[in-house]
Amino acid sequence: MTGEGEGVRGTDPLDAEFAETVRRTGATIGALYLLAPDEQRLFLHLLYGAPSDFAEPWTTIPVTAPAPVADAVREDRMVWVGSQEEMARSYPRTALALPYPLALATAPVTGVRSWGSLLLMWPATRPPYMTQRERGHITASCGRLARMLEEAVERGSFPAPGDPPHVLATGVGRRSATPALAAADFVERLPGGSCALDLEGRFTYLSSGACELLDREAGELLGTRPWQSLRWLDDPVYEDRYRAAVISREPVVFTACRPPDRWLDFHLYPDASGISVRVVPSEMKAPPALVPRVPGDPAPPRAGRLHQLMHLAAALTEVVGVQDVIDLVADQIMPAFGADSLVLSTAEAGRLRITGHRGYDPRTIERLDGLSLHTAFTPAGQTLATGIPAFFDDREEMRRVYPEALTVSGKQAWAFLPLIVSGRPVGCCILSYDRPHPFPAEERAVMTSLAGLIAQALDRARLYDAKHDLAHSLQQALLPRTLPTVPGLGVAARYLPATRGMDIGGDFYDLIPLGDTAVAAVIGDVQGHDAAAAALMGQVRTAVHAHSALGIDPGQVLSRTNRLLTDLEPDLFTSCLYACIDLVGRRVTMADAGHPPPLVRLPDRETRPVDVLPGPPLGIDPGAVFPVTELTLTPGLLLAFYTDGLVETPGVDLDDSIADLAHRLAWADDRDLDLLIDALVRTGGPSAQRTDDIALLVLHHTAHG
Repeated sequence: MTGEGEGVRGTDPLDAEFAETVRRTGATIGALYLLAPDEQRLFLHLLYGAPSDFAEPWTTIPVTAPAPVADAVREDRMVWVGSQEEMARSYPRTALALPYPLALATAPVTGVRSWGSLLLMWPATRPPYMTQRERGHITASCGRLARMLEEAVERGSFPAPGDPPHVLATGVGRRSATPALAAADFVERLPGGSCALDLEGRFTYLSSGACELLDREAGELLGTRPWQSLRWLDDPVYEDRYRAAVISREPVVFTACRPPDRWLDFHLYPDASGISVRVVPSEMKAPPALVPRVPGDPAPPRAGRLHQLMHLAAALTEVVGVQDVIDLVADQIMPAFGADSLVLSTAEAGRLRITGHRGYDPRTIERLDGLSLHTAFTPAGQTLATGIPAFFDDREEMRRVYPEALTVSGKQAWAFLPLIVSGRPVGCCILSYDRPHPFPAEERAVMTSLAGLIAQALDRARLYDAKHDLAHSLQQALLPRTLPTVPGLGVAARYLPATRGMDIGGDFYDLIPLGDTAVAAVIGDVQGHDAAAAALMGQVRTAVHAHSALGIDPGQVLSRTNRLLTDLEPDLFTSCLYACIDLVGRRVTMADAGHPPPLVRLPDRETRPVDVLPGPPLGIDPGAVFPVTELTLTPGLLLAFYTDGLVETPGVDLDDSIADLAHRLAWADDRDLDLLIDALVRTGGPSAQRTDDIALLVLHHTAHG
């Protein structure tokens, strides 16, 4: 079943294969998400078994989002959620927006590259586990979908992120919705009333008994939704029961009062083609939770809007930096309200500074940036001064109050939402439209509620960014700006902070000249992820530098540094590995203070961890001893020093991770060490998150020098 503006393209091979995959797996709802060209977000391309408005909160999903669809792409694995309880534990935000009994699977669609993710949903009546055979079928189907997407790229017909999702028909090969005369007679003989809804919630059939109980003629109801044509069903509680039936594919019962006092039981029986409804008089008295709304009371938001609001509210609680807020507003809140453009401003030093925008010409943004908080040029000043949102349905309405604003904007409708926290202006969020757009009371209420949540999120994000930038600047200042040039030794290094949304760390590296023919390689990791860790990292580097100049062996360098740190009592410990590379004596000596072992690649590409005897981390035991390990330095030998952020993965044994890193190093091209480092740190799929920072130092002894 399709809604307005949605196409059914049964002849398209990708559509046909997707629909057949959903039917073959026994799923009731399916969706195909594709990876946008920037590999930062997924967009909904195909939907099966549900109307498009059900998917509105998820038409665009950031790859970094804590959602099953994103996890499948980011981690390149199949995700199985067997019950609503498991959903609540693993994906609380998704469970909040989908509070229905169901089972769910998502699988990556991968071929020559990652193309996206396949989503399948079943009623909760299916077993809460997935067999290997089922997994194999889904994986094979994803492979076929990937090949079709590759062919679409070759034809130049790959879907664009801005295209609306296509909703595919589920009724192919099924009987027409118009009942045969005999079936109609059968229904008419049943007590009570019977009616049918399509998956979009529209009446497709009503018996005479149903018309009598609903007190309306069939012609008045056919093609309409119950909560729109029957005022006494215009309550989000009842619409939510319909949504529960469509998504869970399980029978649902609710009771409603037809004014003035006629209570009716509604029994909903859903399947892939629609919903059969039995309406019978209720034996109950008025339940307290279902007392009919008094005529004239403001209508509450639709159930779909409520779920959408909860979903967006949950998402706003998880954003961290200002850019995260901008991306969420642009990727999820804009589409939720059908907006075409966005301007998000923050209040700084009495002016509105534009921190993010979508859909506006840069010259327009330049003119709007830096307006006074009390500006009369646009409604933003008045909105912030009063704290009251301003809505303009068309240009004429804007012209009457703010004629100058039209000179810089070609938009046709606007919503100006003040961002206020504890009476203090934080900024302004402007949603605009390319054509006139009426703002009904329900939409205004939801936008106003969201504005408060956006303000809180933006205020937190600005504080976080300020703290993060300060600590990160401190850390960068303490890392070496350049590495010394050493004849006969190729050198490259890299520091990668944790993914946005995580704290910074105390990882560091250094390369210290020891005369003309030797250098010391140092790598370490200070415990903690804050400014204190970055400051201690600077103290450790300074101490190692000072002791290296004494000409003592690596074990003594670490011992003296360790005694200094224990005297300082930093309440943090530090892992560190110190190696002395003697190019004339052709040997490498090293000592380890609780740090992961370096990798050595021999000239024949045999690669393994160095069997170094570790001592305890620095800063714990002032009398600790650090044994020295020695290697022969042969031309072509390559050493890789790294911190644990490169090899530690939740649920994966550390030795296995180090072995995997050694395998990748063995076959990496060493002609350009920076490219070699790129190959080593590229461990995840699109936008893979790093939960820890990474430091990596690579040394390659060449045959000349």
